[in-house]
Amino acid sequence: MVQLTPLAAWGVLCGLGLGLGLWALASLVPRLSRPRLIDRVAPYLVDVSDGARELLARRTVDPLPVFGALLAPFISTARDGLGRLLGGGSTVETRLRQSASDLGVEGFRSRQLVWAVCGAVVGVVAAVAISRVHSVPPVLSVMIVVLAGISGVALRDYLLQRSARARVIRITSELPTVLEFLTLSLSAGEGILDAIRRVARASHGELAGELAGVISTVNTGRPLAESLTGLADSLQIAPLSRVVDQITGALERGTPLAEVLRAQAQDARDEAKRDLLEVAGKKEVAMLVPLVFLILPMTIVFAIFPGIVVLRMGF
Repeated sequence: MVQLTPLAAWGVLCGLGLGLGLWALASLVPRLSRPRLIDRVAPYLVDVSDGARELLARRTVDPLPVFGALLAPFISTARDGLGRLLGGGSTVETRLRQSASDLGVEGFRSRQLVWAVCGAVVGVVAAVAISRVHSVPPVLSVMIVVLAGISGVALRDYLLQRSARARVIRITSELPTVLEFLTLSLSAGEGILDAIRRVARASHGELAGELAGVISTVNTGRPLAESLTGLADSLQIAPLSRVVDQITGALERGTPLAEVLRAQAQDARDEAKRDLLEVAGKKEVAMLVPLVFLILPMTIVFAIFPGIVVLRMGF
């Protein structure tokens, strides 16, 4: 039996890495055979066919077909277990939609699983480094690895929340301006659909992109009210939901849309002012911390210390 030395172990590990890298490069080499009909037609059916999207997605994200097929059952089981453990599939779906991510819930769980594995690897490295310096009980080492993996999952979820929150803030800040543009277009005699199309074409922003998606949906034959309601339900932004409810109600009852949108724009600006005042109040309280614990003590020190020095020198 051959004894495995540290150098041989590193050689085996590097050899495995080299083999996987060469395998990945070989799998990305284009085939010289004639492409199939389904492969040629799939790029033109992405917007209407789920099978075409799955075919192209599998080609772009799976460079190791055999290796991926071998690990697919384990990865699927681990992803499902992580989803059942964390829960909140609808919340994750809403956040993904708010952040304009192309991932689904399963894709996000897979990313969380990868982050958990990376965190566990960092935990193993940290546990080994600590054990080299001090003797650490095995239970503590296992806890370090587990906490590092959990931290990876929590960090990925925090990044998603941060991205969704930032995009929601941008959409909310763009809403009054977009509503005023719609009001001007409606006052000029355009219909609501033409006004939304004009704003989506002339504007550049998150809300304009969402309105462009609404126009694309309407062009496929879906009613405008249903498209706007689907947009509000998917984003779940309170000011936008109120605007959509007012627009759909006005379309059903025949109410003039220009006045409705003008009132909604004013309400959105008033709400933005209230939010700004609330944030300013919170920041004012937060600014007291450096003032009380840093600036005020330093001011007292500079005011009293010279007098204490003079008194000591005089006596």
